[in-house]
Amino acid sequence: MGYKSVVRSTIGAFAIATLTSLSAGAAEFEFKLHHFLSPKSPAHAKMLVPWAKRIEDASGGRIKITIYPSMTLGGKPPQLPRQVRDGVVDMAWIVNAYATGSFPRTEVFELPGIHRGNSAAVNLAMHAMYEDYLKKDFKALFPLFQHVHGGNAIHMASDEARTPDDLKGKKIRIPSRTGAWVLQALGASPVKTSVGEIPVALSKKVIDGALIPFEIIPPLKIQQQTKFQIEGPNGERFGTTSFQVAMNTARWEKLPDDIKKIFLDHSGAEWHKEVGDIWDGSEAGGIAVAVKAGNKHIKLSAEEWAKFEKAMTPVAKRWIEEMKAKGIDGQALYDKASELVSANMPK
Repeated sequence: MGYKSVVRSTIGAFAIATLTSLSAGAAEFEFKLHHFLSPKSPAHAKMLVPWAKRIEDASGGRIKITIYPSMTLGGKPPQLPRQVRDGVVDMAWIVNAYATGSFPRTEVFELPGIHRGNSAAVNLAMHAMYEDYLKKDFKALFPLFQHVHGGNAIHMASDEARTPDDLKGKKIRIPSRTGAWVLQALGASPVKTSVGEIPVALSKKVIDGALIPFEIIPPLKIQQQTKFQIEGPNGERFGTTSFQVAMNTARWEKLPDDIKKIFLDHSGAEWHKEVGDIWDGSEAGGIAVAVKAGNKHIKLSAEEWAKFEKAMTPVAKRWIEEMKAKGIDGQALYDKASELVSANMPK
């Protein structure tokens, strides 16, 4: 059964039980927003729900956004961009890396060295670069906002890792192909699994660890399957993952200007910064759960981190060369992203 058929057959059965409806009564403009995490996830509760409610409130009841978490409307997370493009849903919260090759320019923000312990700085760079640098990635999608998470830390089931040598031969779950490149540069073996499969993969020793942020620890109970959580000094991480909340372009273009303005007013630079703060704030809660469970939180020293940085240097070069082969100026993207992240870092 195709995902459109799944949508038609499941919407009636699941909508009442699982969707989050943010406003009551009829509205002039109604939107379905689909995503892959549970209603208990920070992304749903702390980001998507407040964003939607602000837009609804600002519209005076003209806009209603109904959020469908946990892939309630059918399909799998990699199909979310297609669901939006085809108009099966109006909007979706999308992991760009799941749609392999669809957002090549946006990948620049996932590279090690771009995320420097402050997600807001990266989000502001994404927002500023959209029109002149990133727009060609978005076909039939209108990104209302883009963001990264708190950055990929290394979570190990049984072994400490303070040098790249400590990771050699270890099987580590990856979130993206850039994550795979990071692990390969560090001598580890990347293993592709979905976020939801990580606990089982760890328990069955299919993987020795995972490349994920700290905020995901509580909902997946990662602390029960790991002993070590590892990051660089000052919150620096081993790259990150990029996301977007996008609307079907045809639906967007048909909206009257005053409705568009409401969406844009609540999805601008201030919101991009706030989203970064939300994600980084959730990191503290996640690692606290792991530490309370007896796990060891390793913050690498500057000297230790320098060895990892040196080992990861080829990743950006590899990406720039691949973009060049596609006719994309990866060096310009990398330089601009680095410049804007630096400019937006807290002083």
